[in-house]
Amino acid sequence: MCTRFVYRGDNIITGFNFDIDIVEWNHKVINTKDCFYIGIMRPDGMRHSYHGVNRNGNVGTLLYVHGNLSGTYQDSKDCITIADLVEKFIQAEVSFDDALQILKERKIVYAADATMQAMLSDKHGRTLVVEPGIGWREDEGRYSLITNYSILAPESTRPFVVPEDDRYEKASKMLNIYGNHFTVNNAFSILQAVCQEGIWATRVSFVYSAEENAVYYVQNNNFSQIGKYEF
Repeated sequence: MCTRFVYRGDNIITGFNFDIDIVEWNHKVINTKDCFYIGIMRPDGMRHSYHGVNRNGNVGTLLYVHGNLSGTYQDSKDCITIADLVEKFIQAEVSFDDALQILKERKIVYAADATMQAMLSDKHGRTLVVEPGIGWREDEGRYSLITNYSILAPESTRPFVVPEDDRYEKASKMLNIYGNHFTVNNAFSILQAVCQEGIWATRVSFVYSAEENAVYYVQNNNFSQIGKYEF
């Protein structure tokens, strides 16, 4: 259960809540010269960057979604997994324009062991919503927002909406309040409003300011202690 948004005002600001079951997913916040990311331990023994920021302004995040058969994993040169695409974007192995070309030329599928959708954005606020088996779109407007249900084909995941899960509606209502001026603190107020508790609690929340080229983050819903990482 995660929440991600991009706000295009006088500063390009992106926010992300990382909600997971820590029994299932071993994670660690990692800072390198070129990247800030939430490292997820995978069966290959490496911590992969499926949620993070590159110093060039690329921001990529995966979000769980109830899968569809059309997005099923395929081991084919004509396909790329959503996880691989997002990681390559975060590591700046592909640019925003590269990602666009990949989406036009190759089929995007789920990883072999997880069904995820994604949001990719750059320092200019250009944003892609990518849903394996359904499609993709380049977003425009004041903001982009995604949680764990399909944006492109809402009816496909409507039967799986968790009762009382109003994160999307709550975040959208708050994002609609702001005009051209939107701050890091505004972003955190939204993330805090939709943060989760319990087994699938929010483990990491981060906000990226393109103007500052810096990431602000908190862990375990401790919004009174905000860390900062500047590239």
